[in-house]
Amino acid sequence: VTLLYVFLHMRHNLKYFDKMRCLRKRSAVSFLGVLVICLLFMNLYIEDGYVLEGDKQLIRETATHQLNPERYVHNFKDLSNFSGSINISYRYLAGTPLPRKRYLTIGLSSVKRKKGNYLLETIKSIFEQSSYEELKEIAVVVQLADFDSAWCEGMVQDISQKFAHHIIAGRLIVIHVPEEYYPVLDGLKRNYNDPEDRVKFRSKQNVDYAFLLNFCANLSDYYVMLEDDVRCSKNFLTAVKKVITSREGSYWVTLEFSKLGYIGKLYHSHDLPRLAHFLLMFYQEMPCDWLLIHFRGLLAQKEVIRFKPSLFQHMGYYSSYKGAENKLKDDDFEEESFDIPDNPPANLHTNMNVFENYEASKAYSSIDEYFWGKAPSTGDFYGIVFEKPIKITKIKVVTGTEDRQNDILQHGALEVGEKIVGSKKGRQCTTYLRLGEFKNGNFEITDLEHKVLFDINCMRILVTKSQKEWLIIRSISVWTSQTSVQ
Repeated sequence: VTLLYVFLHMRHNLKYFDKMRCLRKRSAVSFLGVLVICLLFMNLYIEDGYVLEGDKQLIRETATHQLNPERYVHNFKDLSNFSGSINISYRYLAGTPLPRKRYLTIGLSSVKRKKGNYLLETIKSIFEQSSYEELKEIAVVVQLADFDSAWCEGMVQDISQKFAHHIIAGRLIVIHVPEEYYPVLDGLKRNYNDPEDRVKFRSKQNVDYAFLLNFCANLSDYYVMLEDDVRCSKNFLTAVKKVITSREGSYWVTLEFSKLGYIGKLYHSHDLPRLAHFLLMFYQEMPCDWLLIHFRGLLAQKEVIRFKPSLFQHMGYYSSYKGAENKLKDDDFEEESFDIPDNPPANLHTNMNVFENYEASKAYSSIDEYFWGKAPSTGDFYGIVFEKPIKITKIKVVTGTEDRQNDILQHGALEVGEKIVGSKKGRQCTTYLRLGEFKNGNFEITDLEHKVLFDINCMRILVTKSQKEWLIIRSISVWTSQTSVQ
């Protein structure tokens, strides 16, 4: 009995020790698993100098992307509070997820054209017109939105060959959304009596843009949409940053840097998810550029905020719709837009008879608006009194518009003055120096700091001969070198 008791007791102990060994093995496996996970997450928080705090989520997304069985598929979910997230898969045709967040993302959506192809020239213009420092702050996302896989493959090869260093540097990505993610594109409502193929084309374009916006929502602080047949002005990013800085403290939804189509429209990136949803909700109702006007209005920006000079020019001759001719050009485009005016703070006044609400301030604004006065007489003037005396290097004044080419200043001069007198409301200069006469309604002078030896307090446009036509002062641009101290 004693031996039997000892045997049973030993057998119980052996089972206990075996159980403990299993528990230790399981604990060790669990511990190792937890340790590996901890090490992976610790690695995500290691800074490599150039990795910013805001990049960590992007790094996690990259890690998830690399563990995915389909190496070039990235699942992107819209994380906005808008009801109904857009959950689609994006196929990376070239490039990988961005290693860090940028200042500006430039989005392009392109399809196969029956005539001509301008995509490569557009990408080339973006990079060539940017300085090395500017390139560090931009990302270019190209969406090949055609369902012809052979065309997509050919375009990817061309892009990869011509812009390999930009892809390697992480500033160029090419993506594609498979056809199965698209909503119904046949049998849609024929609003505006458009033919069925036209409705299908513009409806698909709305979806293309929605998918592109959705993808770009977390890549940068700001986003600008371009079409795939655009030429850029030199150092356009610097000009955009200058405009954004000037708008600090004011509310805006869309800033426009071109008057044409869906070119040069700038958004806060945090608005992109809502805009993507909006385009999808009403994709069959109307063209995208019309929808954008409604989106802006719904978010309480009633007026267009468009800046001059335009930073992007339409260069395509054949439309992506049926290869139709499209000769539209933006006459406000300037190739060297880096040299945008400073227009220092000033008080503006005129003795001309102002038409409706086209007041004096609208000529001195960088926004696309103008001053409009009824037929001026000899001695009438438009005056600018600067808040501080300044050194001016360049002045440019443009009168008339494309629609009203006769409403120019036919006979006038531009003068600068010094020695201010009068109260704060009625300040004016006592002496003026005439810089020159208007020619064909325009005036421009450079190297002014070498021609005018005093600090300038005032500037005025003087009518030297009466005219029957009304006067539009479209823009007054002033460049400065420094502000003098009194």
